[in-house]
Amino acid sequence: MGSGSFVWHYKRCMRRHVLRILAKTRPRPAFVFALLLFLPALARGQELPKWEAGMGVALLNIPDYRGSDKQRTYVLPLPYLVYRGETVMVDKEGAHADVFKTDRVKLDLSLSAGPPAESSEDGARSDMQDIDPTLEGGPALKVRLTPDRMSDYIWSLRFPLHAVVATDLAHYRFIGWSFSPHLNFDAFNIGPRGGWNLGVAVGPLYASEAYHDYYYEVAPEYATATRPAYDARGGYNGSRVTMALSKRFNGYWIGGFVRYDNLAGAVFEDSPVVRKKESWMLGVGISWIYSRSAERVYVPPEVEQGRY
Repeated sequence: MGSGSFVWHYKRCMRRHVLRILAKTRPRPAFVFALLLFLPALARGQELPKWEAGMGVALLNIPDYRGSDKQRTYVLPLPYLVYRGETVMVDKEGAHADVFKTDRVKLDLSLSAGPPAESSEDGARSDMQDIDPTLEGGPALKVRLTPDRMSDYIWSLRFPLHAVVATDLAHYRFIGWSFSPHLNFDAFNIGPRGGWNLGVAVGPLYASEAYHDYYYEVAPEYATATRPAYDARGGYNGSRVTMALSKRFNGYWIGGFVRYDNLAGAVFEDSPVVRKKESWMLGVGISWIYSRSAERVYVPPEVEQGRY
């Protein structure tokens, strides 16, 4: 057991011991107040509603697809949903379920989604099939590099492998696999008054041939004098840097992100529908939390704050 793990387990055991003493002795309020001042780290865990729900609005500026020269701005509803189950959780990282966990390594199942694009409004893909929204899901291995999980600055390695499905909600089509290993940095409780969480992720992307074909293939029936037929290959998909900042206030949540994509060296970079090898994606949103469960569950701070 590393020193960080020992400290965490020591604090957890001390917290339980202190609570047992308080329950038996019923000390005066002044003593309790002094004890909490003396042992602030022991009171970081908290009981929270098992689920919370809300709704807000998000402003997104994104390309039609990675490699597109068309950038569009969308105003979209932004649901807020948190579910704190023992195994299944929904939080700022999406929906996921723990499969295996040790002090430094965790394997879970995660879900994410991708935006659609109408080919009729994109010059490079004019008269081709529209790009439907995508759903991705699969295992994600997470390895925490920082010894102390309660540190306000956490480094980790993450290895999500996702199966990808494109759907218009009436039909579903499996379009291959994606793999996006990345180095992740999280800073907690930062800012002038604290409470802000910062996340930065950087790494390469890989995907199967079927996945690349969905976005970058030009079938013979869609070939033109300026857009020759093209068959993409599987492999390197480019690289990505993402930075996100968020804060939970009393009754509402606010956050934003910026993402930089680079397709230099990607196996499909010579596709005729790739018009730009660099792109940016920006988004800001706010959600009001208007409903929560009466049932409350104890949530360790490292779980609630995503410190794994």
